[in-house]
Amino acid sequence: MKKIKIFLIIIMTAAIAWSCSEEKLNDESVFKDPDPALLTEFDKWILNNYTYPYNISFKYKMEDIESNMTYDLVPATTQKAIAMAKIIKHLWLEVYDEVAGVDFTRTYIPRVIHLIGSGAYNTNNTFLLGTAEGGLKVTLFRINDLDINNVSIELLSDWYLKTMYHEFAHILHQTKDYPAEFKAISNSDYIGGDWSSNSATLAMAYQLGFVSRYSRQEANEDFVEIIAIYIVRGQANWDSILAQAGTSGAAIINQKLEIIKSYLRNSWNIEIDELRRVFESKASMLNYLDLSNL
Repeated sequence: MKKIKIFLIIIMTAAIAWSCSEEKLNDESVFKDPDPALLTEFDKWILNNYTYPYNISFKYKMEDIESNMTYDLVPATTQKAIAMAKIIKHLWLEVYDEVAGVDFTRTYIPRVIHLIGSGAYNTNNTFLLGTAEGGLKVTLFRINDLDINNVSIELLSDWYLKTMYHEFAHILHQTKDYPAEFKAISNSDYIGGDWSSNSATLAMAYQLGFVSRYSRQEANEDFVEIIAIYIVRGQANWDSILAQAGTSGAAIINQKLEIIKSYLRNSWNIEIDELRRVFESKASMLNYLDLSNL
């Protein structure tokens, strides 16, 4: 028995010694730079225009781990993804760069932008234009519906850019909250998921002091919808909303806008009218943007 115990101890000691030698740390990191031989020209463009300057992972090859499996989705085509990457950079990232500085953009911008080719359709006859997750990722849908040969700023604003400004405004207020007085203005008129019901019309939303039907979901959505619509749809559209809102509704919308202007100025040193001016200036150069070639 004593000999057996000694024999077992010898085996265990040898096994431990072998295990320790196998687990010796390797000096070479497991995190490697992308193999240049495996990168497409678009991948290299993304590295130079998104990853290196902004620390953004721009994902256009739809990944299951990044996607909402509730919906039947298809990937974006490379051609449409190239166009959208250029549009987002020109009309979103560089607008904030010019107004607030590259350091601001780099610090607060989402770390992942994920493109989906198709729409994400809900059972209540609505569909998602975009989603944001905890300030880390923005997903844009319907990328394959973009007509590269017939691009208008109105369509881009409604389908994509409004979503980008909307979702980024969420990141800002989640980082530094806006005044409670904003939430109190329309507190009794928020209706949650019923915002999409047939009875909750756009005309009614305007007259109650909202700039969209979706604004009626809750205060945070109300807040960011004002920011996004004010920036990307221009003064003529804003004047039209106020006119349709009537005296009472327009007064409420303007009250909310003034709180937002003060919030952006005091919390972020950003003037929303300057954001709009730069956006419109860059939008006027859209026809000079080559959306087909890198």
